[in-house]
Amino acid sequence: MNLPAVVNGAGSGFPAVSVGDKSNKYQRMDSDAEGTRQDEWQNHGDRETRSNRTRKYVMACAFFASLNNVLLGYDVGVMSGAVLFIQQDLKITEVQTEVLIGSLSIISLFGSLAGGRTSDSIGRKWTMALAALVFQTGAAVMAVAPSFEVLMIGRTLAGIGIGLGVMIAPVYIAEISPTVARGFFTSFPEIFINLGILLGYVSNYAFSGLSVHISWRIMLAVGILPSVFIGFALCVIPESPRWLVMKGHVDRAREVLMKTNERDEEAEERLAEIQLAAAKTEGSEERPVWRELLSPSPAVRKMLIVGFGIQCFQQITGIDATVYYSPTILKEAGIQDETKLLAATVAVGVTKTVFILFATFLIDSVGRKPLLYVSTIGMTLCLFSLSFTLTFLGQGSLGITLALLFVCGNVAFFSIGMGPVCWVLTSEIFPLRLRAQASALGAVGNRVCSGLVAMSFLSVSRAITVGGTFFVFSLVSAVSVIFVYMLVPETSGKSLEQIELMFQGGLEIKGSEVELGDAERLVRKDQEF
Repeated sequence: MNLPAVVNGAGSGFPAVSVGDKSNKYQRMDSDAEGTRQDEWQNHGDRETRSNRTRKYVMACAFFASLNNVLLGYDVGVMSGAVLFIQQDLKITEVQTEVLIGSLSIISLFGSLAGGRTSDSIGRKWTMALAALVFQTGAAVMAVAPSFEVLMIGRTLAGIGIGLGVMIAPVYIAEISPTVARGFFTSFPEIFINLGILLGYVSNYAFSGLSVHISWRIMLAVGILPSVFIGFALCVIPESPRWLVMKGHVDRAREVLMKTNERDEEAEERLAEIQLAAAKTEGSEERPVWRELLSPSPAVRKMLIVGFGIQCFQQITGIDATVYYSPTILKEAGIQDETKLLAATVAVGVTKTVFILFATFLIDSVGRKPLLYVSTIGMTLCLFSLSFTLTFLGQGSLGITLALLFVCGNVAFFSIGMGPVCWVLTSEIFPLRLRAQASALGAVGNRVCSGLVAMSFLSVSRAITVGGTFFVFSLVSAVSVIFVYMLVPETSGKSLEQIELMFQGGLEIKGSEVELGDAERLVRKDQEF
């Protein structure tokens, strides 16, 4: 047999098979496979590029939207030291001191109430601009105030500006953020509050060497600087897509969602959910928002209990007393030199800022509720320990060390849970038609409780001692642990519209469980964020 002839088909009944043709066929298959792999790599690269671009864009929006919160933090931090010099310069009494410090929180509730209305009428973006303008005016008046009365006029304007800014930032960020990173971005305002507190403490220490008449004025005037950047921010950040849909600007809302979501399909899905929620809003317009809040449905009542309750617990556990009056607390422990007192408060500010950064990276992966457990239990232990230290250990070096340790521990546990999670929850649990004004109501509760604590701390401490006051705070903190266990749901990994369904009973969620589709997105995107 002639084998080569058989192979080539010569002299046989079989068709000729060309080895060269088969080789070319395999080469084409290899080429096609290589092309497919290149296309896949190209698509993967495009997705990575868009993912990075989206993440940076949303982060920039969250950054600029949070600038107003620096103002609140700075005021809290700087006033703790500035008041020492104001007392000497303007000769104000202890009662006037309490009013000066605590009035900001009470006054800011009017800003928060107005913010709910203005954010629905002129938009989230321009409400932030209004907040910065009002605060700038108030800070300028305070810096040049010749008397307590003029100082209070500036304090009133600053409080209204802070109320507007504190209320609107979490709402805006929650509405613009992708679902799987909403907790991370919505915690930015709390980061900036802590940064502001730290800057206030540093400002106190830096300008404490100046004359009594000049030092506190410069401390307060420096607070104007962060709000100047708001003007630049307005050129960068877009309007909230959910507000745009409410006003009928669907195409503009789609453009924003395309920039804040990684895939076009996801953007369209979110737009459809928002339009559905907006349609429900239009269908319920015959019932005003405030009437619905005052006479709520069972689902809205649950939301209000969670949102308003967590806001109140954030303050009545005494965090503002710890921050505003940290020099007083440490003086009670035994530190008498003013410069050393202000230096010690810087350590408190650094601790508060560092731990809020931990929270931002854990809030989406670990969940809201576990962080609240760690926070409230840790705060309870630190508050009780601080009470014991101030009451029984006297003013020796051990007492000073432990007091500073427990003060820092309290603000650390607060910052890792109760601080950021409170604002995240309030901004995401309410339906679109109620979100702005319900969040404003929660902010009002927060500010009222903050004001009551700040305005009564010195008087209560004089009546039952500083240690006794912190024992009361520890009891309230223990109650907050029960509140979290009984009433606060887990919301991480859910879209804002799905959270609304959860409260209405249309979506069963226990603990930190999420629907399969959301879980898949969470796993896929968590690697990128």
